[in-house]
This record gives sequence, structure tokens and C-alpha cells, in this order.
Amino acid sequence: MGLELKIVSPEKVEYEGQVDRVIVPGTVGQFEILANHAPIISTLEKGRVIYHDSEGSHELDVSMGFVEVQKNKVNICVEL
Repeated sequence: MGLELKIVSPEKVEYEGQVDRVIVPGTVGQFEILANHAPIISTLEKGRVIYHDSEGSHELDVSMGFVEVQKNKVNICVEL
């Protein structure tokens, strides 16, 4: 696994663990985050966050939020 992912909502930590990749609904379009991705901060719009871990693919519907990527750590704060 190449990324350390943490997804939090106001209610709880929705997911925390190692993943291969993450797809997020960026405000200017969907994009994929892989290992060694350039540092980025982006707002998110309504859509699906999709992540792939050792158990397979998972999806989380979100209404808005933001994502920060730095040194193979992906932090996503969302409203569901």
C-alpha cells in the first residue's frame, strides 16, 4: 500500500488505513491520488470518494469537503 488515508466527518472518523489509491470529486473535476502524488490542497464537491485497500474498493458519498495530500498522507474532511 502506498498511501496513508484518513477520512473524517463531523460525526466520526469514517476511515483510517493504508490504501493503494483514492479518487475524489474535486471542485474542478474528479481526480485520482496515487503514491508519491505532488502536494495538493483541493476543495471537494458533491460526489463519491472511492478508495482501494487490501479488502477491495470502497465508496463514500459526500456533499462537500476538502482534501490535503502531502508525503503519501491523504487527509480528507467531508460533510456526508
